[in-house]
Amino acid sequence: MKEKNNEKSSFELTEINSGCFVMRTKNDTDQILDLTHAVAQDFLQFHFCLKGQMNFRYNQGSYTFPLNENHSMLLYNPAKELPIDVELSENTWLVSVLISITKFHALFSSDADHIPFLSSENSSKKYYDNLPFNSSIAVVLSQILQSKVHDSLKTLYIQGKVYELLSLYFNKSEDPSVEQCPFLVDEENVRKIRKAKEIVLDRMTDPPSLEELAVEIGLSLKKLKEGFKELYGDTVYAYLIDHKMEEACRMLNSQKYNVNEVGIKLGYSSASHFIAAFKKKYGTTPKKYLGSVSS
Repeated sequence: MKEKNNEKSSFELTEINSGCFVMRTKNDTDQILDLTHAVAQDFLQFHFCLKGQMNFRYNQGSYTFPLNENHSMLLYNPAKELPIDVELSENTWLVSVLISITKFHALFSSDADHIPFLSSENSSKKYYDNLPFNSSIAVVLSQILQSKVHDSLKTLYIQGKVYELLSLYFNKSEDPSVEQCPFLVDEENVRKIRKAKEIVLDRMTDPPSLEELAVEIGLSLKKLKEGFKELYGDTVYAYLIDHKMEEACRMLNSQKYNVNEVGIKLGYSSASHFIAAFKKKYGTTPKKYLGSVSS
């Protein structure tokens, strides 16, 4: 474990097992922070910006990759070393996972078809991805950064969270399994169900009834219920509640809102209703959760 800390910034590199490292960096100053770290050529790099904004520099700064808040970047180039050289803006948090391709293949060997660059034809090619991440990933990143467990358990705790993070990163839960659901073979029905999801999430503070939603997307109530469950694995309102709870965690993690403000922004009529929903989902109150992620 390598650490470098001062009052308002911190850097910690932890080897969680052979061939896998996690790097946790917090710049809570009002100054730009420069960070460099060598990375072996056969390592994949996953970078997650939980807060703020940063620029990765390559070829002695001749080109840069910006990484914005709530976005991730995946880098792999088996033909060239890609040392980390990153400029972190003020109030920026970064979590990076560095894992050897051998270790990574061992983790996903039975699921290679699910991950494009694990296919045999891509094994020697460079790979780059820059995507936004969802609230589930944001929660895990916050837990990795804020891990408040005894030092003797920290490596084990972070290892579990890193594996959870990789699982969520590659999860394709929104891809329909048309072979398992004849109803969803119809691409038009899939489009309508996805539209239904967009509607309830866009209007999560005042969502339409199921009957109104069915009319709006042009499906029968029965087909809406069946199709949504097949496509997203849950009922419309159970899915919406899960999304609202993930948004609640994201807002609490940002430390920009108090419990009452989060409840109001998510459309709860009272703080007690929000607290009850949060406790039902996570087994703890929003106030206690907020305390666990506060520095």
